[in-house]
Amino acid sequence: MEQPDGDRLTDPRGSTGVPEGPAQLDGDCLTDPQLPDGDPPSDGTWHPESHPVDLPAALARARSPLRPGPDTPAGPAVRPWPGPPRPIPEAGPAELDLRALLHLSLAASDDSGRLRPAASAGALHPVDTALVVGAGCSLPPGRYGYDPLRHRVHRLGEQPDRTPPGVIVELSVTARRTVSHYGHRAWPLLLLDTGHAAAALFLAARALDTGEPEVRLDGRAGTALAAVRVPPPGPARPRDGLLRGRPSESAPTSEELLARRSAPPPLPGTPSPETLRAVLTTAARAGGGDLRWCAAVGLPRPGLVEPASDGATLRRRGAGEARPALAAWAAGQAWIADAGAVLLASGCPADADAPHIRRTHLRAGFAVHLAHVTARRHGLAARPVGSWQQADLGAALGAPPGQDWIVHGLALGTLHADEENTT
Repeated sequence: MEQPDGDRLTDPRGSTGVPEGPAQLDGDCLTDPQLPDGDPPSDGTWHPESHPVDLPAALARARSPLRPGPDTPAGPAVRPWPGPPRPIPEAGPAELDLRALLHLSLAASDDSGRLRPAASAGALHPVDTALVVGAGCSLPPGRYGYDPLRHRVHRLGEQPDRTPPGVIVELSVTARRTVSHYGHRAWPLLLLDTGHAAAALFLAARALDTGEPEVRLDGRAGTALAAVRVPPPGPARPRDGLLRGRPSESAPTSEELLARRSAPPPLPGTPSPETLRAVLTTAARAGGGDLRWCAAVGLPRPGLVEPASDGATLRRRGAGEARPALAAWAAGQAWIADAGAVLLASGCPADADAPHIRRTHLRAGFAVHLAHVTARRHGLAARPVGSWQQADLGAALGAPPGQDWIVHGLALGTLHADEENTT
């Protein structure tokens, strides 16, 4: 891949020195993801202890060429919430339909638990969901844990004082599920998966015509990595500090949300410039100011394109074929070299602090999820790509190294693999 002035893409397989130390997301700090010595707890869960690790070091290790070790046990697919499971009642008039909201966003649709509306690396689904329910909902006010496999809730206690009407969905992670396959590469994937789950809730709220959903993806540490507040139907006043508004196109239908899936490779066929601009625009509007968005395309003019300042056209960011390098950077997934286009979110420099890392990855997952829905609306096949090693896009384009790393991607094609096999 070349810039217009002829600077060449550097070899993506070169080595870099990185600090050691994988980590688990856990409140204000990170904890070692390995199970304690001896046998794991009888319920198969892992409870993090106080082994703090630096998140920037963990991300640097995830970006390195170091390969994960053998798979380890993933543990339970759902957090073991206490108490008996309860069905979610039908919503009454003017109530927020929590059963429909969760069905359109997080609930599993097959017995294995792999197929869900929110994308997840390796279909491991590490995101756990707690509900803080206020007035105006189909559940009585209180705190609940959600089981996406059985589509049931467990009552955990009373809601906090001054809980607003509607529901606040708190998203956290059980890192062991993703670590079981991806090892030290799991940490950015956990954040991206959480962003995808937040986007799924946001879109489900819009499909149900609730009050305007509010999404917290600010990267601040706490019990939850992200939170989505969904008011009951009717007007509601957004609160400061939250992502709000409608960064995607018109509200999706329930059918659209239930049909979204990551298309299996290959994904051939270059999208039209108009379609690519629509997908890029959706991502850029939803991704916030810390990320830069572009897309790698092939013939007839291979290179990188990004939205122009007028928002109505695409402009060239770099010239030359980039997709083979992207395939090497994306854990060696060779099929990416033949994808019709690859949407890229970049940013999160090597010296970013923990809140910046959390914020950019959460927003990248959120934005790619919305871009995926836009791509499907335009008839494209799409597949998120979350694992990136040595993917210093800025350095490849001749900029100073360490400043502009690929954070997330979305491979696009005009012809689904299944369709190609039947023609």
